[in-house]
Amino acid sequence: MSLSLSRSAVEAVVRSVVTTRLASRGGCTSCTSCPRLTSSPLVVNVSARHMHLSQADLEVLFGPGHQLTPMRPLYQDGHFAAEENVTLIGPRSRLISNLRILGPCRGHTQIELAFTDVVSLGIDDVPIRLSGDIAGTPGAYVMGPKGVLQLKEGVIRAAMHVHMNTADAEFYGVAHRDLMKLRVGGDAGVMFTRVHVRVDPSYKLEVHMDTDEANACGLRFTRDVQLMK
Repeated sequence: MSLSLSRSAVEAVVRSVVTTRLASRGGCTSCTSCPRLTSSPLVVNVSARHMHLSQADLEVLFGPGHQLTPMRPLYQDGHFAAEENVTLIGPRSRLISNLRILGPCRGHTQIELAFTDVVSLGIDDVPIRLSGDIAGTPGAYVMGPKGVLQLKEGVIRAAMHVHMNTADAEFYGVAHRDLMKLRVGGDAGVMFTRVHVRVDPSYKLEVHMDTDEANACGLRFTRDVQLMK
């Protein structure tokens, strides 16, 4: 007895086998028929040194009533790199000029630097923190076109993190504030083992690392990245 399968039936069998194998490895495909899979593409972006400002501190630096001017949108909806930049002043008058401000304004002011930036400025004991966790961190002077801001705290090295929405979190089997791993392949391949999970319904799947981390793993030279528990 001969058994004849239609093309669509054969494709369905192949799709089922492939997606099951990928899911077992923590992979991702665009197939929407399997509840374990997500169509969200994994994006890894490099977050260069930058500053977030409260509205009050923005007005100290740029004048009363000043509003940030969007220069280009960032990957997360509603976030942007602003036209405005400032000068960061470290100990012994060491400077980082043209420090970019990211918008929109927040409830608190903070500065996110890479380790190389910290060494260049001469600021000691800058901790690795998640955004918003600035208690007990070093401060700095910030100079804008209209004034100078003295920060008592707020300088951090941003912890590597992944933004994801609730569907992505379900796919990976993680929750807000969990830790994940990120494998970056290529000639300088490495495994980062402390990627902090940030979950919000509005987020798109995106990993943020700083410039030092990106240079260390040769991120610009590879597309071979994998996020896993």
